[in-house]
Amino acid sequence: MIAFVRGRVAAVTLSSAVLEVGGVGLELMCTPGTLATLRTGESAVLPTSMVVREDSLTLFGFLDDDEKQTFELVQTASGVGPKVAQAMVAVLSPDDLRRAIASDDVKTLTRVPGIGQKGAQRIILELKDRIGAPTGVRSPGAPVGEAPWRDQVHQGLVGLGWPVRDAEKAVDAVVPQAGDVPDVAALLRAALRTLSRT
Repeated sequence: MIAFVRGRVAAVTLSSAVLEVGGVGLELMCTPGTLATLRTGESAVLPTSMVVREDSLTLFGFLDDDEKQTFELVQTASGVGPKVAQAMVAVLSPDDLRRAIASDDVKTLTRVPGIGQKGAQRIILELKDRIGAPTGVRSPGAPVGEAPWRDQVHQGLVGLGWPVRDAEKAVDAVVPQAGDVPDVAALLRAALRTLSRT
């Protein structure tokens, strides 16, 4: 299997990156958080996981080894395929995922697109003894809402698949546009534009 890929970033799309390795362009499916760290023309090293199916070979790229190992582990739970596993690491950091599973936090897991209440309960049951304890690198949680619109925009971005930390940065970036009577829909669109520029 391919453990990692090192090469020049040839292209970045909404869901994948192409890295040129020895004259060959390898397409890696990545989360928005991982894609945000890549710049076309620059060199990058991404840990990878290959998913082999009857009709396809798909290479997934990750920010670090912890994210890769979490992606591979959550797929051992019944009903979790690579797409749902990728959504899990996109919405929740590995430590947030460990915390949610250890504390039976169904609500946090259901924030991931494709996971319902029963699916979350099954994941907790099957992975609780195997996922391990948080490593201590805590990703910041949802912003403390001095303004209700902040929480609404943040939840909207996370619901669309953006990582929590990126969503927080985008919310902070649109604060000056809020005014006295914030328009949540307009602020959400502005936050999405901010994220698409990064």
